[in-house]
Amino acid sequence: MTIDTTVKKLTSEASPRGAMGQKYLAAGKRVSMRLWESETPHAKDPVRREYETVGSVVSGRAELTIEDQTVKLEPGDSWLVPAGARHAYRIVEAFTAVEATSPPAEVHGRDEP
Repeated sequence: MTIDTTVKKLTSEASPRGAMGQKYLAAGKRVSMRLWESETPHAKDPVRREYETVGSVVSGRAELTIEDQTVKLEPGDSWLVPAGARHAYRIVEAFTAVEATSPPAEVHGRDEP
């Protein structure tokens, strides 16, 4: 077994942005992080993604609907969206959150709008 001992640091100012406004943070072969920063109130259409997502709310409020069940997200809350689950977000108040996806969302077009 080959062990990867690579150390990565990504400076926030150099972080690339995705088409949906997300800022890509550190990423490895099996997991990646992204930042949704000061998202203004709006609704995002329901989608199904082939990756699992966990997230944590930094500030603001949102509602997450997964398979017709809605939960309110507030600062300090965290969540899980299982791979393949139909889900949608409604940003209620300027929203900042960090998410991790596995496998990495940005690989092979998995993160397309």
